[in-house]
Amino acid sequence: MTEARARVLVVDDEENMVHVLTKFLRGEGFEVEGAGTGEAALERLRAGPFELVLTDLKLPDTDGIEILKAARELHPETVVILITAYGTIGSAIEAMRAGAYDYVTKPFRAGEILQAVEKALERVQLRQAVAERFAFASLVGKSPKMQDVYTQIEKLAASRGTVLIQGESGTGKELVAKAIHFNGPRESGPYVVINCGAIPEALQESELFGHERGAFTGAIAAKKGLFEEAHGGSLFLDEVAEMAPGLQAKLLRVLQDGELRRVGATRTLRVDTRVIAATNHDLAAEAREGAFRQDLYYRLNVFPIFLAPLRERAEDLPLLVDHFLQRFAREGGGPPKRFSAEALRAMVVYPWPGNVRELEHAMERAVLLGEGEMIGPGDLPPEILEPQDELTLPLPNPSVGFKETMARVTRDAEVKLIRRALAQAGNNRTQAARLLGISRRALLYKLNEYSLRRS
Repeated sequence: MTEARARVLVVDDEENMVHVLTKFLRGEGFEVEGAGTGEAALERLRAGPFELVLTDLKLPDTDGIEILKAARELHPETVVILITAYGTIGSAIEAMRAGAYDYVTKPFRAGEILQAVEKALERVQLRQAVAERFAFASLVGKSPKMQDVYTQIEKLAASRGTVLIQGESGTGKELVAKAIHFNGPRESGPYVVINCGAIPEALQESELFGHERGAFTGAIAAKKGLFEEAHGGSLFLDEVAEMAPGLQAKLLRVLQDGELRRVGATRTLRVDTRVIAATNHDLAAEAREGAFRQDLYYRLNVFPIFLAPLRERAEDLPLLVDHFLQRFAREGGGPPKRFSAEALRAMVVYPWPGNVRELEHAMERAVLLGEGEMIGPGDLPPEILEPQDELTLPLPNPSVGFKETMARVTRDAEVKLIRRALAQAGNNRTQAARLLGISRRALLYKLNEYSLRRS
């Protein structure tokens, strides 16, 4: 008997088959509905979600693949199992490529159906655990791109391979890393994090691999590195593109051989540490250009995951807004606030260069500053209310002139671009300079010129 009464939809044009499967699955503790045609199945899917759909491949008015597509469109988290005869196994395999979870062939035993259903529902439960265990704000969403991320997490959680998570700042890369670690066989092991861009180059090797006593000035005792600390668990290398070139070769050796040598040591140590790396750089391009080791890139990119920016999954914005409103209400001990129509329109149009992190901070500010239950446009950060894709181009007048007008427009454009780059880079000035295509020194000069250092 299953603990949770998962909802199952059985679709088959044989009335006896629907009756038998419905009765059997209800006896196993599931909440089951039946349908004899594709149209009847679609009506039930439109009426509400099912955790699982068990459908015959051949139906009088449609086929199982159409039911599969409709189920995934209406309820992306629904899993689909196909029932097929031996002669249509090829079609069933095609359907699996289209997104079906599994198929069973006629004739089948009751135990086969139960095993397939329970295995499929484990996938649903894991997906819910991934979404709920850490309150994954950055992973909230039903867009196809986020569903792909959930699917990848489910597959990779049980593996031991190296994962490379890529995406802009604020898209939730560390949350994905946590989901992979804590939903796999290493969940009881340590989860260790290092930000490769925040540690001086001279200290990176000691931090990662440890050192022996007397290895350098100040090394008064032997120290384990983070690889050893993460033995039996996972090591999350955040901003891996910032790793010093000399250290990249040593990281490659650990990934290849599973062995490391502490600074100042003469013997090697074996470690069993899964590496999950993340970057907001185009690491493939940097590898091609020689800015990052190609062999290390290939070793890290065994299992790639790409997190789309928020502007490319606009359908997730309402879910994220509701999620944050509910969270801030719980933390504040009051009822959730609401956004006015004008404020919501401004949020939908804004491209969110800082992604979900920027959205979270903007909403926290709005909730704190907004008076009453309604949040208006005036409670939002000013950049959200500014036009995003065009500049205001005032015409010159005799007292100002064209040259002065162009200087003002150029200044406004530079200020907006700098603010957007800083937001996207999480206020990391080195990364913001890279996004703008200028040196860090040039960015600092502009920040000083436009009095933007504080902002």
